[in-house]
Amino acid sequence: MSIWWSLHLRREAASVPLARRLLIGTMETAGVDPEISYDLSVALTEACANAVEHGGGDTAHDGSSEAYRVTAYLDGEKCRIEVTDSGPGFPRTQEIRPARPDAEHGRGLCLIRELADHVHIGAKSGRGTVVSFDKILKWTKDPSLLTAS
Repeated sequence: MSIWWSLHLRREAASVPLARRLLIGTMETAGVDPEISYDLSVALTEACANAVEHGGGDTAHDGSSEAYRVTAYLDGEKCRIEVTDSGPGFPRTQEIRPARPDAEHGRGLCLIRELADHVHIGAKSGRGTVVSFDKILKWTKDPSLLTAS
């Protein structure tokens, strides 16, 4: 089974739960194990929150810095999620280090790395950041997508 979707979202906090609910609903319908769905939804929440907080800058004429994109691919045994923004970009030389225990911010990328099997953080051509992550899927015994008539 292969499922693909993409959202173009405004850089507003209210967009984050929308992306999360769509991902959880898609995986539930496809029959993905709930623990895997939860891990991916938390990772997606962190990536979206980063795009909302850091993914802007000077607004282009098309308003692109006021939006970000979420794309999810469920294909075979793997799910890949990409969150793309139009911010200043992530410095290639910046190392992702765990946040101090008392820090209020800075845990998102570390959390994504813990929850996903493979993570890539790169520059978007032109301006912006792409955070992509993959996870091998496990399935429930009775996916509703396969039992629907």
